[in-house]
Amino acid sequence: MSTSQRRSVRTPAPAVAAEAEAVEAASVEAYPRIVATLIRVTGDWALAEDCAQESLTVALERWPADGVPTNPGGWLMTVARNRAIDVLRRATVERRKLHDLALLTPDDASPEPEVGQDVVDDRLRLIFTCCHPALALDARVALTLRTVCGVPTADIARLLLVSESTMTRRLTRARTRIAQAGIPYRVPSGPALTERLPGVLAVLYLLFTRGYVADGEPAFADEAVRLARLLARLMPDQSEVAALLALVLFQHSRRDARRDAAGDLLTLERQDRDRWDCGAIAEGLAALDRVRHDGPYAWQARIAACHATAASADDTDWPTIARAYDALADLRPTPVIALNRAVAHGYAYGPAAGLLLLDAARDGGGLDGYPLAVAVEADLVARQGDRLHAAGLFREAAAAVGSAAERRALLARADDLAR
Repeated sequence: MSTSQRRSVRTPAPAVAAEAEAVEAASVEAYPRIVATLIRVTGDWALAEDCAQESLTVALERWPADGVPTNPGGWLMTVARNRAIDVLRRATVERRKLHDLALLTPDDASPEPEVGQDVVDDRLRLIFTCCHPALALDARVALTLRTVCGVPTADIARLLLVSESTMTRRLTRARTRIAQAGIPYRVPSGPALTERLPGVLAVLYLLFTRGYVADGEPAFADEAVRLARLLARLMPDQSEVAALLALVLFQHSRRDARRDAAGDLLTLERQDRDRWDCGAIAEGLAALDRVRHDGPYAWQARIAACHATAASADDTDWPTIARAYDALADLRPTPVIALNRAVAHGYAYGPAAGLLLLDAARDGGGLDGYPLAVAVEADLVARQGDRLHAAGLFREAAAAVGSAAERRALLARADDLAR
């Protein structure tokens, strides 16, 4: 899915490929900056999004004839600002807002803002506003996709498995709640930042995983990686921000190798590692070098790094991964982390050790009805040598899993063992 498609920009007939590509490239950085800045000045989310969208449409109409401006982002900001001024003037909005708008980007040839300037900080404020804990988690995800990424409402609705009309109402309610609750449009500081940052990181990682799952939309994973890069650039001293960036880069590096020619999922040991994105892995390792604290994303990033840097599946450093999961389980004792810990110990110290931890992870019922827990048991049982029992467990997991791609992969494992 291209950026122009994400913005729902309709390309007019006169637009040629070079100019259309220039609009697309400029929109990646300019769109969220324009929206964030106009929200700060006007306080009107819908107006900010409409004006940013219109600036892209105008660019598609004018750049083929006039040429791409020296500063595309500044040009788009100027058009959006002027459109906002027109709308506010017609609505006879208070003069102060018009005055503030008139001070925005007076010259479309002005240099791009540097990190630390207000227009960049606006994007960070926007992310924290969209991810405020007063909003439900799905509302935070939807608002981040719509406002920060510019993803069309229809695409967000498909991602969150609701109708477009339902998603439109949810977005409206979220914006209304922000206004009525007086949620501040700012990045918190001190203890408030420490309290709020995990929620922001959780939203970004949820965006990534919903794009990375077997039947997910890859463009959403791309957006999450882009936002993680932005957050790391704007908050370079936050260790868990760097860790999240490293984690998603390591995982995203495998995106082109995760499926075979028929489109079926390939497990790590069956993937062609020559198809992994070495650039993303190197970027992830550089981000991991900036991690100074042992938070949840730091441990997950270290685990992902072990997989990303192993020359082959047999070279994977499973004892290090197992120790990392031990530390992660202490920080986040969730059933899924306990399940992954069982997998790691099963590969590091043998399937019997993994099965013992799997039994412990199932205590309390947190993994009841979770088909991947059955798939983990099947893999451990197969490695113990009971192939027929393992095949039955893989079929049991396949019957319960919701993803068609995962179902095919599990059934293929069952068939291999049965033969």
